[in-house]
Amino acid sequence: MVALVPTEAHGDERGALLNFIEAQRAAIRRSLLGLTEEQAASRPSVSELSLSGLLKHVAEVELNWLRLAQQRPNERQRTQETWGEGFRLVGDETIPEIVDFWAVVAKETVDFARSVPSLDDTFPLPEAPWFPKDGRVSVRWMLLHLVQEAGRHAGHADVIRESLDGKGSFDLIAQEQGRG
Repeated sequence: MVALVPTEAHGDERGALLNFIEAQRAAIRRSLLGLTEEQAASRPSVSELSLSGLLKHVAEVELNWLRLAQQRPNERQRTQETWGEGFRLVGDETIPEIVDFWAVVAKETVDFARSVPSLDDTFPLPEAPWFPKDGRVSVRWMLLHLVQEAGRHAGHADVIRESLDGKGSFDLIAQEQGRG
């Protein structure tokens, strides 16, 4: 279950895409409401996923796609050796710190999406076995991919949260709005 995504102005494709991304971000953030750092880091199934790990992962994934589109180096680029650290908080990292980091990335994503001349503008994909050689994608594709990426992990977050304390998305929306 997701919250209602606000409508955009007629023809505002950028606004619609950004609203759908934000709705999925909010679902992931909401999954952490009222939990301790320890609860958020727990893994209630055989999966390696935790709520705090998902939070960090989607924030870093969004940053990575943004930097690709901007054609700038990613200051948090993961290596094969640090890949696993992208799915859990390490050292003195905290949920509020990751939420703040993601807020900065989200604002930068919005600013970038609103500033590009066209959503049809393209950028190169990096060399990787899962991308086509010399592949390019549009800014529109990137925004749709962010909806997909965050939505997929918002679903994971729903299942993990329900496994922890039985709270589903309706319960968390009501809690967030001070109604229960």
